[in-house]
Amino acid sequence: VQLVESGGGLVQPGGSLRLSCAASGFTFSSFNMKWYRQAPGKERELVAIIAPAGTSPTYADSMKGRFTISRDNTKNTVYLQMNSLKPEDTAGYYCNVRKGGLDYWGRGTQVTVSS
Repeated sequence: VQLVESGGGLVQPGGSLRLSCAASGFTFSSFNMKWYRQAPGKERELVAIIAPAGTSPTYADSMKGRFTISRDNTKNTVYLQMNSLKPEDTAGYYCNVRKGGLDYWGRGTQVTVSS
């Protein structure tokens, strides 16, 4: 299993970013995919989950209405569109899949929201 995140960067408050996670090594279209984030000194927290067919996205309360998770099963890629970004969204963002009882993670992509 390999997960490779991209798309992070420095953005001003109120701005937008689109993160991508390219997956390989497993049958992508059969698994829930998740985005997590971890800020310095804080625990990793769940951001969003999307079902294999791209239905029933679920979000953490603080991201509802601002973040959108989606996937393209033809490209084995999951996305996280982040709008109305706030300084408190600053964190490393990680892609996750749970397969065979094990959690697999990418190396993450850093998002910094600052003026």
